[in-house]
Amino acid sequence: MSRDKKLVLGVVVLAALSGLVYRQMNLDAKKGTQTAAQADLPDIKTPDDVDKISLTNGDKGEVVLEKQGDKWMLTKPVKALANQASVKSLIDNMKEIKAKEVITSSVDDALKKEYNLTPALALHVAAFKGADKKSDNWFGKTGSRGEMMMVEGKPAVYGATGYSSYLYNRSPSEWREKEMLKFDDANVTSVALENKTGKFSFTKGEHWAGTLNAKPIERFDEEKVKDLLRVFKMLNADDFADDKKTVADIGVDKAEATLEINLKDGAGHYVLKVGRTSQGNARFAMKDGDPVMYIIGMTPSDWAMSDDKKFQKPSGDAGAPKDPSAGMKGMQMPPGMQMPPGHP
Repeated sequence: MSRDKKLVLGVVVLAALSGLVYRQMNLDAKKGTQTAAQADLPDIKTPDDVDKISLTNGDKGEVVLEKQGDKWMLTKPVKALANQASVKSLIDNMKEIKAKEVITSSVDDALKKEYNLTPALALHVAAFKGADKKSDNWFGKTGSRGEMMMVEGKPAVYGATGYSSYLYNRSPSEWREKEMLKFDDANVTSVALENKTGKFSFTKGEHWAGTLNAKPIERFDEEKVKDLLRVFKMLNADDFADDKKTVADIGVDKAEATLEINLKDGAGHYVLKVGRTSQGNARFAMKDGDPVMYIIGMTPSDWAMSDDKKFQKPSGDAGAPKDPSAGMKGMQMPPGMQMPPGHP
């Protein structure tokens, strides 16, 4: 065969191979698009599209959130009111998750471990509307190709976009509603505090007045009452007592401090009972009409255990102005200079 014929034959073979490659790429692209489309989550537009969510974060156990009436509740591992804003943020994010591409069409145990998609490592999220399962997905390692994701019952691994892991990885206590008190401190008319120091009473007229055991507090500082109210007007719990503990266990049955706050025109009446210490300076606490056993932080705990000094101005000696000439007594003045008038 001549050299020219060999060249012509080579060109023909190369063209044929290029055509096959191009055809296969189109088929692969089409297959990939179809497979990715199958992984898209069902249409979730509003919080009303979901009424139950199960979150299992690896081996940390399952958290279940359920809508009961118009409120979301935490029903597992404990039963408690959920933070409504946190649940809404979770559902808002669920509708944003999309499968961007197919990482692999099938996966074995080794790949699942590499992508953090084993039951011990992955986050498993299932969402329901009544008996209808809206989605059931597993999320693993984050990489340059997105969040590794599997759909329950499908063999493929997808690179997903839109997933915000911090919205899903909350501990059970972080899913709970932590708001304890919320009021406008400008509307407070009186405050009562009882602890081991005695019975404090603060009433507001044109200015705040304060007594301890029915006697005026010496060097009373009304700004300190305002400081106290700033701490409690938007009080959130740090955490919660173990659900197996009793009121007696946390010391609220014989409270170490009781704080009572009254608002004008009957707009609010709050009673907070503070029990024994939890960890460090944090303490257990409960509010009247609420069965939840909270843990409050060091700052509100310290205010609840205040003594009279907490509400006093500094003593007269500490605040007295210094005599500017006191340090000049006994000094020898240079020739030609005189001591200030009136200096001994």
